[in-house]
Amino acid sequence: MLDRKKTLLVDYVDRLRESVARVKRKRPFHIDAWVVLPDHMHAVWTLPEGDADYSTRWREIKKAFNRYVSPGEILSRARQQQGERGIWQRRFWEHTIKSDEDYRHHIDYVHINPLKHGLVTQVKDWPYSSFHNYVKKGLYPVDWCGNKKS
Repeated sequence: MLDRKKTLLVDYVDRLRESVARVKRKRPFHIDAWVVLPDHMHAVWTLPEGDADYSTRWREIKKAFNRYVSPGEILSRARQQQGERGIWQRRFWEHTIKSDEDYRHHIDYVHINPLKHGLVTQVKDWPYSSFHNYVKKGLYPVDWCGNKKS
C-alpha cells in the first residue's frame, strides 16, 4: 500500500480475493503461497510455461481491487495527471525462483511475515495466509515458526 498506516488489504480481504480470482480467470497462474498483511502482501506464483508477465497480473489485481475501495485518498499532482489512485505503491518486487532451496526459502518468507511484523506471536494465528493450507497438506507443523524460537 502507498500509505503504510492503512489496513485496506485485511479490511477488504474478501474483495482482494475476488480481484485475484477475476484476474486468474483471464490470465491464469497458480498461487504457491500468499500472505495478506494490513498494508502489504507477499506471494509466490507459478505462471504458465513461457509466460513471465507478472506485471500485468499485478496491475489487473490492483485495478480490480480499486473498484471496491471508495476514493478519498490524497493524490499527488503526478498521480492526478496519470489518472492513478493513491492506494498502491507503483512498484513491486519480483524474483524468479532459481532452485528448490530458493523456492522453500521464499515460501517460508511468505509464511513467516505476520510473525516478523509482530502481528501475531504464532504463524498459525494469522488468518490471511496460505500457511493453513500447507499445514493441512502436512508440509508444515501447526506450531512452525521459521527460524525464530517458539
